[in-house]
Amino acid sequence: MGTTTSAEVTAVNAPLNLPDLKSQVSAAEWQTRVDLAACYRLIALYGWDDLIFTHISAKIPGTEEFLINPFGLMFHEITASSLVKIDLAGNKLMDSPYSINPAGYTIHSAVHEVRHDAACVLHIHTPAGIAVSAQKQGLLPISQQSLFVLSSLAYHDYEGVALNHEEKVRLQADLGDKHFFILPNHGLLTAGGSIADTFLMMFTLQRACEAQVMAQSGGAELIHIPQQILDGSAAMVAGVMKTSQGMGGQLAWPALLRKLDQQMPGYAE
Repeated sequence: MGTTTSAEVTAVNAPLNLPDLKSQVSAAEWQTRVDLAACYRLIALYGWDDLIFTHISAKIPGTEEFLINPFGLMFHEITASSLVKIDLAGNKLMDSPYSINPAGYTIHSAVHEVRHDAACVLHIHTPAGIAVSAQKQGLLPISQQSLFVLSSLAYHDYEGVALNHEEKVRLQADLGDKHFFILPNHGLLTAGGSIADTFLMMFTLQRACEAQVMAQSGGAELIHIPQQILDGSAAMVAGVMKTSQGMGGQLAWPALLRKLDQQMPGYAE
């Protein structure tokens, strides 16, 4: 990965004036760009963004290339054409005035490199997510939302800001084949078979973290879901979420886009 250029610095400080890429990319790539830009806008709409930090990536179908946010834009500003296309080595594959977040590259390239089933990787730093990630017991089995998460949850110990590429192999080993990832002292990550699925998984994980922090704040003894129910959680999740649309994200996605079109339009540009 190269260093940030003067053109990239200028772009960060300039108003958006980017060319429409729809005619320059395949239909499959454009649809991925539109859905990924929508996902960024939804993160902003729900208040889960962290200024220009954190990141979401999506693989371009049929390739090892992926899209990620331009470093310097807030999530509510991101459009389909502004997304940066890179390869697994972090090289930009189309002209863009923007650089990418180096820590984001480390995390997302690590996952895409080994998880070919992961069409999308979503990473956020919400207060509730960080709070739960800082707890020694991690996510507790105290909500129905936690049941979905605990059926496919992994952890990766904090190693500082993810700038060391040697961390990638440990991150990959810890994630394994799981879809939910808690990064202690850091935040949350989900990896799914589609952008819609990945967003829905993050919604569920974030809601489970919020419920845990709120329940703990009351000071009363918490009721844990019985172990026999936890043991059957994978089958229950499959029964509820495994539809012809995948993990279930496609059921909610059209409604989410309608909400976005009303409250934060402009992502499909």
